[in-house]
Amino acid sequence: MAQTHFGYQTVDEADKARRVRGVFDSVATKYDVMNDVLSLGLHRAWKAYTVAVAAVQPGMQVLDIAGGTGDLARAFAARAGESGRVVLTDINESMLRVGRDRLLDEGLVVPTAACDAEHLPFADGSFDLASVAFGLRNMTHKEAALAEMCRVLRPGGRLLVLEFSRPVEAIAKPYDWYSFTLMPLLGRWIAGDADSYRYLAESIRMHPDQATLKAMMKTAGFGHVDVHNLAGGIVALHVGIKC
Repeated sequence: MAQTHFGYQTVDEADKARRVRGVFDSVATKYDVMNDVLSLGLHRAWKAYTVAVAAVQPGMQVLDIAGGTGDLARAFAARAGESGRVVLTDINESMLRVGRDRLLDEGLVVPTAACDAEHLPFADGSFDLASVAFGLRNMTHKEAALAEMCRVLRPGGRLLVLEFSRPVEAIAKPYDWYSFTLMPLLGRWIAGDADSYRYLAESIRMHPDQATLKAMMKTAGFGHVDVHNLAGGIVALHVGIKC
């Protein structure tokens, strides 16, 4: 059986999805609180920047992949308006349920679908824009997922990938200390789960760096890819345009 990584562990591919699901089942109800604590609130600025770059217009068809608790979907829906459509997807039903309920509480009815990003249940060329924020690194076959994202976009459509990446050398050591020492402690104190946050720190290190991900997106069918480094490269926004 083929193997892949789960953080720093080597596991069977079939087992990775189950393990990732367990991580997000565990953290779903505390996900937003932990994001605020661990990023000192910066995740909101990173997502706001992504929304600004997306420049969603009324009437646009938008797909938010691995959308979790719905931060991007909410912002996109406000801009797409009644003439547009935003679809929120996530492979993890616990996360999707939190996002759907939150949006409903705010009076937003957004279609949702529990699905694997490697096998999106949408026709070719269905969307003007697709996004995935802090979800690509958890996917087993990233090349397959990127190809699927490209497939469901119309020609000229854009994919926005917001993800942790490789920081500049000057902050690499302090960032490692924070990730592997403080982050699991905060996970234990606030969410009652140190192991899941240790995995999340490891998964960031196993994720392709900025140049590698750019090359992967081009291979998947995106003719032009821009890279926006945020927070000294701790986070990067990749913007690909489908050929």
